[in-house]
Amino acid sequence: MSHPSPEGPFWLEPEGPPLFPPTEYACRDPDGLLGVGGALSPSWLLAAYRRGIFPWYSDDQPILWWSPEPRAVLFPDKLKVSRSLGKSLRNRGYTATLDTAFEQVIDACAAPRQEELAEGEAGTWITEEMRAAYCEMHRLGHAHSVEVWHEGELVGGLYGIAIGRVFFGESMFSRQRDASKVALVRLVEWLKAHGFGLIDCQQATGHLMSLGAETLPRPRFEALLDEYGDDPTLPGPWDI
Repeated sequence: MSHPSPEGPFWLEPEGPPLFPPTEYACRDPDGLLGVGGALSPSWLLAAYRRGIFPWYSDDQPILWWSPEPRAVLFPDKLKVSRSLGKSLRNRGYTATLDTAFEQVIDACAAPRQEELAEGEAGTWITEEMRAAYCEMHRLGHAHSVEVWHEGELVGGLYGIAIGRVFFGESMFSRQRDASKVALVRLVEWLKAHGFGLIDCQQATGHLMSLGAETLPRPRFEALLDEYGDDPTLPGPWDI
């Protein structure tokens, strides 16, 4: 492992065991960029997430690893369900499943959003390499999906990684009103029932903040990872 400046980013050798620098060396600009290189094998991904680090890059880039500050999180007990979302949960005929259509969910998350198509953008950060890596993590029981269905059609969902009692959210999608929010509500209900203490949302968005997410300084976030991340992990497949 080498680095061009005390602040990073660090070059990560793909050979050998995963080795990440301390997250306080992450760049301030771009915020949170910590490392370049490494690999997307299960051992690398598990080591990264346990330290609060995640990969995010496009097809024309090497693997980039991030630890932004502040960090967006959702405590399961602080989920906010608005009146309109409550109506969607009750009245729209949605049903939810866990770990039944992981590949369909990740493909839907990778598809360009309507607003991107309108602006002539069709890129995605979920590269083929990323897709293969997370599908392998799902096969091994580390990655999980929530599917929301309406009349037999997949209309929303999300996926992420579970380590200990932490769920690391990666991406969500919606094809009908509130479908991704319904996926999150059903996930939170399941996580609370199984003793999970934290959902990592990575970066704050208006969508997530409206559901009760908040931001934490990196040291506080990492302290919570130490509190919840070393507990036994409930392997997949999960089931509602």
